[in-house]
Amino acid sequence: MTSPVVLWPSLAGIVFLGIGLITARKQLSFNSGKLVGVGPAFVAAALAAFGVEHLVAARSIMQIIPSWIPGQLFWTYLVGIALLAAAVSLALKCYVRLAATLLGIMFLLFVLLIHLPNVVASPKQRLYWAILLRDLAFGGGAWALAGGRVAVIGRFWIAVAAVFFAAVYFLHPDIAPGVPLPKLTPTWVPLRLLWGYLMGALLLLGGAAVLVNRHARLATTWLAMAVTLSVLLLYIPLMALAPTVEAMNYVADTLLFAGTIWLLAQTCPDSP
Repeated sequence: MTSPVVLWPSLAGIVFLGIGLITARKQLSFNSGKLVGVGPAFVAAALAAFGVEHLVAARSIMQIIPSWIPGQLFWTYLVGIALLAAAVSLALKCYVRLAATLLGIMFLLFVLLIHLPNVVASPKQRLYWAILLRDLAFGGGAWALAGGRVAVIGRFWIAVAAVFFAAVYFLHPDIAPGVPLPKLTPTWVPLRLLWGYLMGALLLLGGAAVLVNRHARLATTWLAMAVTLSVLLLYIPLMALAPTVEAMNYVADTLLFAGTIWLLAQTCPDSP
C-alpha cells in the first residue's frame, strides 16, 4: 500500500496538472513555440505536490528549518499553504503576477535563510551549491512570470544556475538528468553517460543564450523539452517501480525545474 506521504502529494500534483493544462488548452499545440504554455501548469502541479507534502509530513520537513528560527512547525504549515495558494493561482491563471512575485520572494528567503548558511559552512560541498541555485532558479522562474523589473533578475538567476548545472554534468555525467542532485542515472538506461553530457550541453547553451540575449527563446525551449522528457522517461518510471517519498520528490522537483525553464522560454524576448 502506498504511503499517504506519497499518495496525497502525488494526487494533488496530478489534479493541479490537469487543471493547469485545461486552463491553458487554447494556448497549447505540438508546435514548440506554443508548448511554452505548459509552464504554469507544470509549476502549479509541483507546487501543489510540495504544498500537500508540507501538510502531511510537517514534522519531518520542519527539521530543514534552522534551529534559531522559532515556531518551525508553524512555518512548515504556512509554507505548505502558501505553496498551495500559488498552485491555485497559476493553475487557474488568477492573480498570477501577485502570486508569482510572492513566490519568488519565498524562494529567495529559502536561499538566504536555509541554503546560503549551508554553503557558507561547507563551501566545497557541491550538493549545497546545487540546492541553493536550484531554489534560486525556481524563484527566478516565478519572477520571470511576474514580469517587470524582477523578470530581468529572475532570468539572470536561472541562467547562472543553468551554467553551474552544466559544469556539474560535464564533470559527473552519471548524475540523473534534470537538476544535478545525488541520484545517478540507473545502469539499465542505455547510453547513460550520454544523457548527462547532453543535458549539460543544453544547460550551457540555454544559460549562455539568456546571458547574452541571443536566441534565448529557442535555446531555452529545447532545454525545457529535454528536462520534461527526463520527467516522463526517467523519474516517473522510477517512481512507478518504487513509489517512495524520495522518488516522488524527484518527480516534483524535476517537473518544477522543467516548468521554470518553460516560464523562462515563455518570457524571453524573441531575439536574433
